[in-house]
Amino acid sequence: MSRIEIEATGGPDQMKLVERDIPALAPGQILVRHDAIGVNFIDVYFRSGLYPVPQWPSGLGREAAGIVQSVGEGVSHIKAGDRVAYCSGAMGSYATHHVIDAKVAVLLPTSISSKDAAASLLKGLTVQYLIRQIYPVKAGETVLFHAAAGGVGSLAVQWLKALGAKVIGTVGSEEKAELAKSLGCDCVINYRTESVPERVLDYTGGEKLPVVFDGVGKDTFMDGLECLRPRGLLISYGNASGPVEGVNLGILGAKGSLMVTRPTLYDFISTPEDLAAASGDFFEALASGGIKITPPTEYALADAAKAHADLEARKTTGSLILIP
Repeated sequence: MSRIEIEATGGPDQMKLVERDIPALAPGQILVRHDAIGVNFIDVYFRSGLYPVPQWPSGLGREAAGIVQSVGEGVSHIKAGDRVAYCSGAMGSYATHHVIDAKVAVLLPTSISSKDAAASLLKGLTVQYLIRQIYPVKAGETVLFHAAAGGVGSLAVQWLKALGAKVIGTVGSEEKAELAKSLGCDCVINYRTESVPERVLDYTGGEKLPVVFDGVGKDTFMDGLECLRPRGLLISYGNASGPVEGVNLGILGAKGSLMVTRPTLYDFISTPEDLAAASGDFFEALASGGIKITPPTEYALADAAKAHADLEARKTTGSLILIP
């Protein structure tokens, strides 16, 4: 098989395409031949060293979709020839083939293509746990979602609108502002050129918000707190601009007993039952038409470094995938 590996943390230039033998299957595992591979910002965190990798040299990526080639001992719910997708488990999805635990794979409905699954499963499950589990958003509520034109944001805006919420979305450019509007944002704010708290209050008529969803991190964290009403919740789920550091917890009390959480998706899909429930909810939202997958930007597997460079430079909108 061919796969992308890194031998040290650093920039995209650390990523090399190499040839490796396909590992033997252990009990409970399956071998998947990939049709499409998801590229996500968390992959950048592992490559850059923000998150530690378990071993060296290291593969990258945890999301892909394809066809099951073979199954290990004890696997009964998946068989060779099944179409599956996954977004957790051992790193190494940037490859033509990958051996994974069967428990992290979900069977794909016939209505969802491998490209759409690889482009959306991780992001869709992220949105699901944010707006359906951590803070179940209700019809009529007004919420703030940072990076509304990004991969997660573009799905979140649509799903939130389908739930009947009003969505304030932030973006970093005028081009992304147009995309956020087309997705359904009721109010779009360019956080690079405008005051987010001021624009939020202008839109709401002076009312602050019950919840802020923040995948940007350092650049937007304090603005998010300013937008919350007393006992409001800030969900900090990503670090696209860098990690949030040096926070004085006393500020949460001073601003009205605010709450902050830093969740991780994998704690919400750690069992087959939780994964099945979350993915089923997402697939149902897709099937209902409430969420439409924008065709992802495609890169060849050999061009994975360019995909990372473009992602970090904020040159992309929506989802990115690699084609083996």
